[in-house]
Amino acid sequence: MNETKILIEKITEGIQEKKGKDIVVADLTKIDDTICKYFVICQGNSPSQVSAIVDSIKSFTIKGTQTKPFAVDGLRNAEWVAMDYADVLVHVFLPEVRNFYNLEHLWADAKLISIPNID
Repeated sequence: MNETKILIEKITEGIQEKKGKDIVVADLTKIDDTICKYFVICQGNSPSQVSAIVDSIKSFTIKGTQTKPFAVDGLRNAEWVAMDYADVLVHVFLPEVRNFYNLEHLWADAKLISIPNID
């Protein structure tokens, strides 16, 4: 398995560890001129859950792949936090903010993979 796939797996595990919901992996590899190869999109129910998901993702990616995000943006109000792992951008949203920006629709050409919620 290549490094990027393992990274996505660890990101997903980090999200699930903190009960992040509605995880979607958008495969952008077949689309020209994108800023990255994959988006991982998910949501938490409150700013504190969004922050906990971000911390969990960091912990899982460091343990599993020795990879840290190059940048994390949006933690101050934790409504939409973006994490930059170069080839993978992670977006952790509050539900209403996710609905408003609707990234999945924006990248409609991407191959979208939904990961079932763990309850």
